[in-house]
Amino acid sequence: MSGLSAGTERAGGGKTSSAAGRIAQNGVFERFARGGFVMTGIVHLIVGYIAIRIALGGSGGNADQSGAMAELVSKPGGVIVMWIGVFAFLLMGLWRIAEAVFGSASKPEADNKKKEAFHRVKAFSLAVIYFSFALSAFGFARGSGKSSSQQSAGITGRLMQNTAGKVALVVAGLIIIGIGGYHVYKGISRKFLKDLDGNTGDLVRRLGMAGYLAKGLAVAAIGLLVILAVGHAEPGKAAGLDGALKTLGAQPYGVILLVVAGLGIITYGLYSFVMARYARM
Repeated sequence: MSGLSAGTERAGGGKTSSAAGRIAQNGVFERFARGGFVMTGIVHLIVGYIAIRIALGGSGGNADQSGAMAELVSKPGGVIVMWIGVFAFLLMGLWRIAEAVFGSASKPEADNKKKEAFHRVKAFSLAVIYFSFALSAFGFARGSGKSSSQQSAGITGRLMQNTAGKVALVVAGLIIIGIGGYHVYKGISRKFLKDLDGNTGDLVRRLGMAGYLAKGLAVAAIGLLVILAVGHAEPGKAAGLDGALKTLGAQPYGVILLVVAGLGIITYGLYSFVMARYARM
C-alpha cells in the first residue's frame, strides 16, 4: 500500500486523511472492501451475459443488478457467494463513508477545497450505491430478493402523482444523465488511471476506456428513460438498466446494439477486477 502511505504524507499530516488511511489500512477491512469490486465485477459480467442472451433470443430475465443476483443465487454455491457479497458491499460502503467524512487518504485535496468537496460528495454517493447493493444482496441471500426494475417503476409511479414529484424525477433524470456523461468523460480522458496504484499496461487502459464508456452510456440512457417516463406519463418506462437495455434492443439493429452494450458491460465487469487489485485505498 505504498500509494496509500504516500497519499497520507502528501496530506501534510492532516488528521482527516490520516484517519481515513488508518481505516483503509486495516488488513481485514481492506480485503473485504476490495471484495466489493470483485462482486461488482461479477454482477456486471452476469448483466452483460443476460443482455446478450436476450439479444440472441434466449430465455429472458432482468438485465440489471437484481437479475444478475437472481441468476447467481440459482447456481450451486450461489447463496454462499451472495452472503459474501453482502459483507463485501457493506464494507465497501463503509470505506466510501470514511472517505466522505475524513477525506481520501490516497487522493488528498487539502490545497483545493472544490476538488475536496467534489471527492467527498462522490464518495458519499458511491456509499449509498454500495449500501443499496448490500441490501439487495441481503434480500437475495435470504430468498426474498425483488426486481429493481419493478421497484424503480413503482417509485416513479408514486412520484408522478403530483407536480413536485414530477419535477423531482426530471431533476433526478438530469443528474443521472450527468453521472453517465462523467463516466464517458472519465473513460475517454483516461482519468480512471488516477484511481489505480502502480504501473498499468495497454490492456488495463483499454478495458477502462471501453468499460467506462459503456457504463456511462447505459447510465445516461437510464436518466433519459426517467425523463421520458414523466413526459409520457408512463412510469413503466423508468425501469432502470433492464428497461434501458430492452428499449435499446427494440430499436432498428437492436440485436447488434444490445450485443455491443452487453459486451461493454462485461468489459466494465472485467475492469472491476482490475480495481480489486490496483485501486488506491
